[in-house]
Amino acid sequence: MTITIYHNPKCGTSRNTLEMIRKSGVEPEIVEYLKTPPSRDVLAELIRRMGIPVRDVLRQKGTPYDELGLGEDKWSDDDLLDHMMAHPILINRPIVVSDNGVRLCRPSERVLDLLPQDIGTFTKEDGEVVTSTKSAD
Repeated sequence: MTITIYHNPKCGTSRNTLEMIRKSGVEPEIVEYLKTPPSRDVLAELIRRMGIPVRDVLRQKGTPYDELGLGEDKWSDDDLLDHMMAHPILINRPIVVSDNGVRLCRPSERVLDLLPQDIGTFTKEDGEVVTSTKSAD
């Protein structure tokens, strides 16, 4: 299985998600999106595949969200994508792409359904314990 994570190593949620992927036995392709942002077309396709509104991928904390007035209703999806291209920090993370789908993994345990196998028990950086058990079909 191939897994790609759009990752920010300074983000605890992103680090936890990466470690859960590794615990499943997969070494993912890691895209540090602040250094190598996805193209506009790739980002739009990721959002389409996640099946969520463009606005749901906008990060507010620690970004120019407020100073740009991105909470206002006047912005179209295209406008919001343009802002994310100009300021990649506005792209929420981590976004994980696997053979099982594409998902914004906030909280980090949202990655579990995308993994090829159970990871058993995982302790997140904050001490929270996550248990992964896939049911037999």
